[in-house]
Amino acid sequence: MARFPEAIMRGSGAYADYVSIPASQVAFKPKGITHIQAAAAPMSLLTTWQFLVESVSDAPNPFQAFQHAPVSLQGQTVLINGASGGVGHLAVQIAKWKGAHVIAVASSRHEKFLRHLGADAFIDYTRTAAERAVKNIDLVVDAAGGPNMARFLDCLKQGGALFLVNPLGFDGQREAAKKNITVSSTQVRSSGAQLIEAGDLLEKGVIRVVVDSTFPLAEASEAHKRAEAGSIQGKIVLTNF
Repeated sequence: MARFPEAIMRGSGAYADYVSIPASQVAFKPKGITHIQAAAAPMSLLTTWQFLVESVSDAPNPFQAFQHAPVSLQGQTVLINGASGGVGHLAVQIAKWKGAHVIAVASSRHEKFLRHLGADAFIDYTRTAAERAVKNIDLVVDAAGGPNMARFLDCLKQGGALFLVNPLGFDGQREAAKKNITVSSTQVRSSGAQLIEAGDLLEKGVIRVVVDSTFPLAEASEAHKRAEAGSIQGKIVLTNF
């Protein structure tokens, strides 16, 4: 993940055959996974890691006035919305690894997939509104975003937390304050050190990155169409072969 998020403004060369990148932002490919799986990992894996395990505390947070801080997950109940996607499927696994009881929210076609990744319970959002199906949740991770993210405040306990992977449009600050709920987000940042730590879990098979589909670089537009179609399991990867 090259020079992120600075590359948003300057251009990262993400579709180039070669890019230059600071050595501090890279890590060796974990043994036992393919190059395609390795290519799928960094953005979503670092996002999940910085939300749930270790934030980058010395970097400015463009989304809020305070630094994001992960919460203890041992023995906690965590609901993950958008659980089948790139960030979501890794969040399910890392929350489980950290000792949480994990409730995954996605459409029914993803239930078997998510239970295989370690989800303890599953909610099909096309049939049941997740915020009405459960109560007294310790943490909600909303990896899907979109309108009405504040609805998840209804299922959180007093003093709980709502982590928003894409916080733009959230309008529930006043309600959250009444329930003493921490609403937090963070900007994912390149980190070779964290890739080494998280990559160790991939190497040991504790977690795995799932590839939804692959497209040759020349068909990048088709990859974008696949992303826009939704109902993704894991990550979409561009290849140069």
